[in-house]
Amino acid sequence: MRAVTITRTRATTLACTVFLLVLAALSVWTVLPPSPRGADAPADEFSATRAFDVVEAVGAQVHPHGTAANDDVRAYLLDRLTALGLEPEVVGGTGMFGGLGEQSRVAATQNVVATLPGTDPTSPLFLVAHYDSAEVSYGGNDDGAGLATILETVRALREGPALRNDVVLALTDAEEACLCGAEAFVDADPRAAAGGVVLNFEARGSSGPAIMFETSDGNADLVSAYADVPYPVGSSLAVEVYRALPNDTDFSPFLGDPEGRFTGLNTAYIDGSAAYHSPQDTPERMSLASLQHHGSNALALTRTLGDADLTALAAPSAADATYFPLPGRLLVTYPGGFVWPLALAALGAVVALAVAVARHRSDDGTRVAGPGRLALGFLSGLLPLAGAVLGATGLWAALVAVRPGYAELLDPWQPWGFRAALLGIVALVVTGWFVGLRRWLGAPALVVGALGWLAVLGVVLAALTPGGSYLAALPALAGAVAGLVALGRGPVGRRVAVTLGAGVGVVVLAPIVLLFFPALGLATGAAPAVVAALLGLALVPVLAVVLPTGRPGRWTVAACGAVAVGALVTGFAVDSFDAEHPRPTALGYALDADTGEAWWVSDEVTPSDWTAQYVDGTQALSPQFPPLHDDVWAGPAEVADLPVPTVEVLDDVTAGDGRTVTLQVRPGDGALGTAGALRYVDVSGGEMAPGVVRAASVAGREIPVGVDGHLDTRYYAPGADGFQVVVTVPAGEDVALRVVAAGGGLDRLPGFVERPADVGVAGSHSAELVLVGTTVTL
Repeated sequence: MRAVTITRTRATTLACTVFLLVLAALSVWTVLPPSPRGADAPADEFSATRAFDVVEAVGAQVHPHGTAANDDVRAYLLDRLTALGLEPEVVGGTGMFGGLGEQSRVAATQNVVATLPGTDPTSPLFLVAHYDSAEVSYGGNDDGAGLATILETVRALREGPALRNDVVLALTDAEEACLCGAEAFVDADPRAAAGGVVLNFEARGSSGPAIMFETSDGNADLVSAYADVPYPVGSSLAVEVYRALPNDTDFSPFLGDPEGRFTGLNTAYIDGSAAYHSPQDTPERMSLASLQHHGSNALALTRTLGDADLTALAAPSAADATYFPLPGRLLVTYPGGFVWPLALAALGAVVALAVAVARHRSDDGTRVAGPGRLALGFLSGLLPLAGAVLGATGLWAALVAVRPGYAELLDPWQPWGFRAALLGIVALVVTGWFVGLRRWLGAPALVVGALGWLAVLGVVLAALTPGGSYLAALPALAGAVAGLVALGRGPVGRRVAVTLGAGVGVVVLAPIVLLFFPALGLATGAAPAVVAALLGLALVPVLAVVLPTGRPGRWTVAACGAVAVGALVTGFAVDSFDAEHPRPTALGYALDADTGEAWWVSDEVTPSDWTAQYVDGTQALSPQFPPLHDDVWAGPAEVADLPVPTVEVLDDVTAGDGRTVTLQVRPGDGALGTAGALRYVDVSGGEMAPGVVRAASVAGREIPVGVDGHLDTRYYAPGADGFQVVVTVPAGEDVALRVVAAGGGLDRLPGFVERPADVGVAGSHSAELVLVGTTVTL
């Protein structure tokens, strides 16, 4: 009889293990992009193959705002929209982005706007993507993906009946520069006057699932609509995280509208970030599966919202929803009002489990775990969480130590080996904690401790980031209820109960581990490591019933360590810098026209061997060149013959205690660098006394001036005639302005040596920067 029981127990253990592995695989599969559809797909469906024609055309040239190449992209978009039967127009304007305490950024913009008219409009639906690229990028993904998604969506829509609502296509200019095209659209375009629902399409990389990562406030109704798309991928935690980050897209001006006229959703695929904003962001690097994911969801959501009564959806819902993916391409949603009840229920269930464990006695009558052991088990639960953070930090430090070029990246070019290594480290930490303390504290105390920390974090997150509370609260609640059911059961019953409870943790947490890796990168790998550690804590009840004591437990810990080491070695073997995956470098040139001094400059963390031939130490050059950081790597450079910006006083009027000065700022005659049009001109307070500027405007747009009265503004891609700046200062005050013109391209500068094939240009808005600065006193 005992042999039969052991056999049944082992069979149940194997079945439970397989069940959890299959559940994990299904949970991960549900957030992966679908296979791309070919050119022979039905005409009313989205085909990534057809859409890729747009990507190839848009990504044929590097095309930042203000360049002739960007004009070519704009002309192409006009032709494509006309061929689709629309009547597109170019809408000129002046956009401005930046608030108090920030640099105000201004640009003349030329948006491409068209409307697909509805049959009985309620409120407009806006499809938004930008057509300019970053300074050194081809923009194949960012934002060729968004443009291709919108154009192929419109083509598919034209194959079916007209939608109820107007669908307005806003293909914006100068997103990479300053979000100015979107801001100009929100500020002045009559089609935006009444507001509506916005769908923005982006890419921050070259692959991965298209994630709905940002929403407007009060997102419950819009998330419910998004849940009906064929491949929904999103998490309310992602929304909470993104709201806390200083990042912006064209979605930001819509969300920041002071009248609150817009609601909407923002979607992007974000893996393969090493190519982001770099010369490697070419059409050839795009994953067609990612484009298909973008497009299939965009088309479905446009049809849903295009036929809905958008009057209500264009206003925020009463609250945000909590939502996350489930196996089967599902997105579960529930009202934000459930967050606190679930968090408190999880905490109560864990407390109940702790009481039940404290009262429970084994077959020989001894107590399984008293209050002291339970308290120590709970306190020890901090160890795997802290260990995950330290492990992730140590892993990145090791990667950078071996390959310093990684410090310039969010993720290596091919990061999966290193991601597996981090998961191995987390598994090593969790199993090492459990195996190491089980003999001393007992498995029940560690189970209660693990679930206890999940419950506590569920409450903490409910208070701080409500959309993320489910990550901890639901696994804690399921694990505690399963633990209560398992108490007093036989070996088979215990295994089944705790496996079902842990399955909730797998379903909830496994997809988020996968999504967090590209979202935050190995450079900030502590965040995905903590989520992986939460999954480990949710699996502790299973470890307690399936992992034998003694040598098998130690073997398990050793196996996790072996996985970490093996994956790390594989990562280094697979990923290396070469011509296709170059080491990113950042080199610039700065000339002070007043002193006749020049420097090579770099903001690399550790200069590469190639960069080191130009720079020999750090210097504080930001007073002369505000676009630079406080301390940059710098070295002396030969003075180049470059144009110097000028400032002309057009008007100078004193009235009462104020003086209003109208200035014409010109970039100077000639080419500044070799990469086409001038990037921007900075105008800042320079040596002005604090509080001297009372008001300011640039190109007719009022600039926010803080209580410190410091002027800090930037105008992108000015023509030869420049732009006007109007400042109001106290009467009798001298005005000293620091004017810095910025161009791009180092090829023709004296002393420049071409990069080797395996050395590339970093994906950065300051890449290949050429600065010329001068101070003007008025």
